[in-house]
Amino acid sequence: MQLADFPVPDTRAARGALALAREYQSPAFTAHALRSWLWAEAFAVVDGIVAVDHELLYVAAVLHDIGTVTEFDNHTLSYEHAGGHVGIALTAGAGWPRDRRERVLDVIVRHNWPSVDPDLDAEGYLLETATALDITGARPDALPADFVREVLAAYPRGTLAAEFGACVLDQAARKPDTTARRLVDGGVVDRLAAHPLERVAAEPNS
Repeated sequence: MQLADFPVPDTRAARGALALAREYQSPAFTAHALRSWLWAEAFAVVDGIVAVDHELLYVAAVLHDIGTVTEFDNHTLSYEHAGGHVGIALTAGAGWPRDRRERVLDVIVRHNWPSVDPDLDAEGYLLETATALDITGARPDALPADFVREVLAAYPRGTLAAEFGACVLDQAARKPDTTARRLVDGGVVDRLAAHPLERVAAEPNS
């Protein structure tokens, strides 16, 4: 397994999602989004999930945290719902039909669920599994070690732990009835600081 196995979808929606991420998010958040997409694609292989809408998965992964940035933050909605609506707007402009646009919202919202049944939503399951790896360190040994190192070299973790920790604390304080509060109460800040991929990224051969 290697990066070249997972080409970026060459579509208007995919290009637009990446442009939005790079324009509005920090480099650390955008790298997290791209790692999450790659982890999701890799988990599809490892878990034997073949019926995947790869363009949908890419767009949802790239935009899954965009609801945290000032320009798209919502004073009542959770950041995952706010980001999902950004995804709907983007894919409407790309010509997606309504049902498929709404799937972007579903997948982005479900990435913050404690778990997702792959029979209910394959892309939601993959993004939840991928972001759980990148944020809380879930299933750290499920993917090939060489592939993990290649992804970390291409998209370094950088200041993600500090940035995401501060962001989720802010979201939880301002919107205590949203998922951000559950993440904080579940110890996400400490888990980010002790993340196993932080150690992999620091290895000399990585």
